[in-house]
Amino acid sequence: MKVEVIFAWPDGFRARWLELPEGACVADAMAAANLDPDGRAVATAVHGIVARPDQALHDGDRVELLRPLLIDPKEARRRRARPA
Repeated sequence: MKVEVIFAWPDGFRARWLELPEGACVADAMAAANLDPDGRAVATAVHGIVARPDQALHDGDRVELLRPLLIDPKEARRRRARPA
């Protein structure tokens, strides 16, 4: 099966298409892609939905490596709502 692994960070974007055996999981795709050797990703998602490392993949899935939030979303909304 073919899956895509994406690593999008402020300093760059990388993507790899992989051919994995049936029954492969998110952890298998991350190891095969080797896009995050420093371990900066805090989580993974499949098509935008947070995924566990043992989650099974299907043909055509897109695995995304997620970075830590720079600011709490609630705080970001508060800052935008403040009068200028």
